[in-house]
Amino acid sequence: MKSYPQQPSRAVAEPTRGSENASANRSLKRSFSGKASYYSYRGGKTASGSSFNRDLPTAAHRSLPFGTRVRVTDLASNKSVIVTITDRGPKAPSRMLDLSLSAARTLGITDRGVARVRAEVL
Repeated sequence: MKSYPQQPSRAVAEPTRGSENASANRSLKRSFSGKASYYSYRGGKTASGSSFNRDLPTAAHRSLPFGTRVRVTDLASNKSVIVTITDRGPKAPSRMLDLSLSAARTLGITDRGVARVRAEVL
């Protein structure tokens, strides 16, 4: 049996400049802007496994963890709503969020269908 030299183990990792920058980048990504649309189908399951209820303030995002709360502000009217991420989407590559009908009504964007928004992870 061949023996390989043991690598010294470090009990505590020292912070590096790269890890500090990564931490700063993570905090910057807590707020982002782009286009949001809404969906209002009746019933069905979300990607998180919960039942979709268009009357609850929820949203779909491609990568935020399920259960994440996000304040979404319509840039045109400055109205905002707090939603919970329960689904994956949107399918349209130019959009960053799909809001439930309830959230879209709160923002007043149902007549436009798509709106420019700012989203802040809470």
